[in-house]
Amino acid sequence: MKKNLFLIAACAMLPSIALAADNVGSCGWGSKLFEGKRGIAPQVIAVTTNGTLGNQTFGISSGTSGCTQDGLVSSSWKTAAFIDGNMNKLALDASRGQGESLESLASLIGVKDEDSQRFNVAMQKNFTTIFSNPETTSTEVAASMKRVLAADAALAQYSANV
Repeated sequence: MKKNLFLIAACAMLPSIALAADNVGSCGWGSKLFEGKRGIAPQVIAVTTNGTLGNQTFGISSGTSGCTQDGLVSSSWKTAAFIDGNMNKLALDASRGQGESLESLASLIGVKDEDSQRFNVAMQKNFTTIFSNPETTSTEVAASMKRVLAADAALAQYSANV
């Protein structure tokens, strides 16, 4: 009976854990209680705290508990899938500093219109770093792109979305 009750409780918490996973380090009481801690245990406990008490949802809705209402929801797996499926076209567009696949990638990672030209220039300028050889994998491209964006003060905000 205890085992079944534990499983039911764990399953009930999964949606809140999944929804809160990206906001652990910045929002809700759980993030405040475990601020600066690394690893699986502090993350899971922080997310569970936020999900169980409902304070993260309230915080995002009201702009309290360290939460903001202007956060960007992003997913790096979509970026990785895009890079993987468009590697050759993306490499060509990056080498020229313009093109449809480069625009699509910029849109996917949330590059604002006012930063798109700078993004294109950074991709072109760092082409040999990002696409270091013909056998470069999409994972390597994403990691290199993340480093390039992080090194540029105006584009660093987008590096987390790669």
